[in-house]
Amino acid sequence: MVDEEFKSALGVLNGVMPPPLINEESVRKYKAKRKQLPSVDEFTAGILKGDLTLLSQAITLVESSLPSHAEIAQQILEHCVPFSGNSIRIGITGVPGVGKSTFIETLGLRLVNSNHKLAVLAIDPSSERSKGSIMGDKTRMEELSSHPYAFIRPSPSAGSLGGVARKTRETIILCEAAGYDTIFVETVGVGQSEVAVHSMVDFFLLLMLSGAGDELQGIKRGIMEMADLIAITKADGENIEKAERAKAEYTNALHLFPPTESQWIPKVITCSAKNITGIDDVWDNILEYIGLTKSNGYFDKTRKKQACYWMYETINQSLIDGFYHDKRIQKFLENFEKKVVDGEISPFKPAKILLEKYYKRRYIKLYYKRK
Repeated sequence: MVDEEFKSALGVLNGVMPPPLINEESVRKYKAKRKQLPSVDEFTAGILKGDLTLLSQAITLVESSLPSHAEIAQQILEHCVPFSGNSIRIGITGVPGVGKSTFIETLGLRLVNSNHKLAVLAIDPSSERSKGSIMGDKTRMEELSSHPYAFIRPSPSAGSLGGVARKTRETIILCEAAGYDTIFVETVGVGQSEVAVHSMVDFFLLLMLSGAGDELQGIKRGIMEMADLIAITKADGENIEKAERAKAEYTNALHLFPPTESQWIPKVITCSAKNITGIDDVWDNILEYIGLTKSNGYFDKTRKKQACYWMYETINQSLIDGFYHDKRIQKFLENFEKKVVDGEISPFKPAKILLEKYYKRRYIKLYYKRK
């Protein structure tokens, strides 16, 4: 028996139980709802209406590595392809520190405020290794990302360049079907990803800083040759004179390249996203280029070549994924790798053996499946 003087006035009467912190029935219903994806027809209808939630979910399925998701994603893409292709696709790249995010937001705001619908996609296959923050770009483009006519989508956080680029190409199709008439594909830094981006866009824009004498040495000739326009950024304040010198340097460099198949003569201009100068010149050049290439047939010809290119890239990537994801091949690979490293066998012998094993196994599987 507890003494009366030690009894608390705040005591809870016996038999009164506090309510559970978690409603199990609500959790069960929520989980069941989450697992149920919209149908392919619902996805397609939503995307065509410009539903951002369904568009984002469809892009997530495209980026997913789950076979079940990949199958649904391909069906959605098949339904959306007839409604795609009606945009201007622009690749944007530049050296680190050039101000890509600021430039994209400034040009992007000009477009969306003129009733254009803009999708900004990013390619960054190395972000897991470098810890680069593509989401940081979305944060920096705060005004653009909140505009109802703009859609900003970071790339997958990791993966091979071929895989990430292919998913970006598929994302372009979904965005076009959703009514976006302008697509920006941004790359991180200057490297191999530029080649992948060039193979999926109509116009390739290279952003550069002033001080061309130094930077020119660090830019690969191939990237310069891909550029349809070079824009010297941050041409404001004390940098105006440097930017003009850089413009002259790059213009001279471009004269060394052979004529382009598009009949377009690449140009160099200066601009400032901070002062909003030269931004209209960039867009005017893009429109002039599109007009020229559509009139001479180069635009449609390039689009068809790009479609074939991505068909073969998808085949190649599927073959690579199938080989390396094969459990039996993975086991043999570990043994052969040790022997190659120890110098017991040449690198070419195990490659031949593994490929023969893989294709033989695939043939047997196919044979019994047909039976």
